[in-house]
Amino acid sequence: MEQLRQKKLFLLDIDGTICKGDGLIDGAGAFLEAIRQRGGQFIFITNNATRSTRDYIRFFRQLGVETGPDQYITAAYATIQYLKEHCAGRLIYGLATDSFLQECRENGIHITTSLQPGIDCVLVSYDNQLNYEKIKDVCRLLTEGEPEYIATNPDLVCPVEFGYLPDCGAICNMIETATGKRPRFIGKPEPAMVEYALQRTGCTPEETLVVGDRLYTDILCGVNAGVDTALVLSGEATLQDAAAFAHPPRFLFPSVKELAEAIVPTRSNAPAMKAVVQTGTAEACAG
Repeated sequence: MEQLRQKKLFLLDIDGTICKGDGLIDGAGAFLEAIRQRGGQFIFITNNATRSTRDYIRFFRQLGVETGPDQYITAAYATIQYLKEHCAGRLIYGLATDSFLQECRENGIHITTSLQPGIDCVLVSYDNQLNYEKIKDVCRLLTEGEPEYIATNPDLVCPVEFGYLPDCGAICNMIETATGKRPRFIGKPEPAMVEYALQRTGCTPEETLVVGDRLYTDILCGVNAGVDTALVLSGEATLQDAAAFAHPPRFLFPSVKELAEAIVPTRSNAPAMKAVVQTGTAEACAG
């Protein structure tokens, strides 16, 4: 596990990895503190676009974790960068939360939630304020015209305390069933968020670890960006999923609690760490 102890930058998914619903996963606070104690850095890279960076800072402060704006790169942020580069001056219809819509407007993006002439781009995000009128509007725009169609992330479900809720990918699947149209996804597994984090910190890919609970977004994002990955089994993916995945994670742990023990080993936890590392596929966990 020497490779893990050489990592300086930890790029962390939130839902299912650090949090479930509105609470920290057991050991997550200690894990973040362990990174700080060893002189490392962590940045949250999340496909959840329901919260702005300001919202996340407040959210984690309520959980006893102090963070700053530079510690977040969200799918909302990556999507806004894309819109600023490719859709400047265009009128965009947004199926998204009020928080995300406000963040778009603060960045000079012309976005609306009502049908009107001139819309030539449709943006869909995970929306916990979703209603059927929004679905109807998007279907109408995609059926009657050929607007550019963008979505923040392909996640099918979002982990919560009791299980899962439909995420942006599931919303897009519903729209595709009605219209036959599929969006361009911006968030993970595309490598953009990892690339932004490397630029922001100056760390190299070799010094970086992506940690997440989803194979098809978190782990594949790390693979696409050329950095090592660690899968935790506290969210969506199972041990069987990891064994069958075409791009297995470099490391695998039950949760970030055990990952913390691996990056800051002590004499008392070394045997337990070894047992954890041997859980799962040899390729994923041998180090």
